[in-house]
Amino acid sequence: QINKRYGVSKSFFNLKDVGIVQVKVLRAEGLMAADVTGKSDPFCVLELNNDRLQTHTVYKNLNPEWNKVFTFNVKDIHSVLEVTVFDEDRDRSADFLGKVAIPLLNVHNGEQRAYLLKNKDLTGPTKGHIYLDIEVIYNIVKAALKTIVPAERKYLEEEPKVSKQLLQQNFNRVKRCIMVLYSYVTYINSCFEWESAQRSIISFILFVLVVWNFELYMLPLALVLLLVWNYVFSSSRGMTDMSMEAMFEWEDEEEDKEDKDSEPKGFMDKLYAIQDVFISVQSALDEVASFGERMKNTFNWTVPFLSWLAITAFCLVTLLLYLIPLRYLVLAWGVNKFTKKLRDPYMIDNNELLDFLSRVPSDVQVMQYRELKMDPGQSPNKRRRANQS
Repeated sequence: QINKRYGVSKSFFNLKDVGIVQVKVLRAEGLMAADVTGKSDPFCVLELNNDRLQTHTVYKNLNPEWNKVFTFNVKDIHSVLEVTVFDEDRDRSADFLGKVAIPLLNVHNGEQRAYLLKNKDLTGPTKGHIYLDIEVIYNIVKAALKTIVPAERKYLEEEPKVSKQLLQQNFNRVKRCIMVLYSYVTYINSCFEWESAQRSIISFILFVLVVWNFELYMLPLALVLLLVWNYVFSSSRGMTDMSMEAMFEWEDEEEDKEDKDSEPKGFMDKLYAIQDVFISVQSALDEVASFGERMKNTFNWTVPFLSWLAITAFCLVTLLLYLIPLRYLVLAWGVNKFTKKLRDPYMIDNNELLDFLSRVPSDVQVMQYRELKMDPGQSPNKRRRANQS
């Protein structure tokens, strides 16, 4: 009945109801000891956008079993399910034990999986792992249409923190994006400089052929060809993971150094005095870097659903530009923009392209959402057998 509810035939009924996700929180093993007794009182909190549910607490246990089933309505298939394990403390706020973030599009339906817990920032592992069985059912047409509208904002968001390391990290991300563009410009300039006669001759012939036969519909068609090329031949995703891993390792090392250094820092006092400016610069660098990384990750097939959606959109634009004169398309776009508020006074103005890109993860998010591989030597099955013997 649920599959029928989200079948293709129901694609244009209740567009806000994209799908449903069922999460079975089974158990956790090898959790961190938070109490002086060497035990913890763990419970789980599950969050999907602004929906929040939690399990009961299992007292005095590092290997708790919850066996609870939770159901969320999916309003956006690009949402990320966050499962956080806390230690209950009656005298003060709960202590953090570990966390996992799972994009709904990465879920393997009906498969029980062990997820290694990560730290608060999702940049590295912490002690223990949690067993989850997740199933996502959604309507693909509704999911695609929801991609080009503004994403739901969280009601509760953490305040941005002043961080010298984060500022440096964001600066390096922007620098990487600029260096990629610079390498392309350098390559094109080398063709003009005839550094390689063969390359310059081929480039000149291609330039003449393209300019002589150019039509506007060829622009989106070229983007389709680029996506197809990357789908077949691209091997850059691994390189992205390695570069981001190195960045996170550098950040952790710097934090360790700061923790060890207990001397007062006059620089930090000055830093707090200009905190607002510092956070603004930090956030601006993050936005610029994320924009470039999201464009790259669209063409790198980081999220196949979004890359296929981009191919569909580019093919449609190519067909429209081929069949319909540009002036009519611009006229239709202008009429739509001018009449939006007249048709719906409460409609929020949006940019479909930016809304689409907001669903593509940046390199930092790719690393945060990546599932950590469990060490075969530390697998729970082996530990159990060892304990039984």
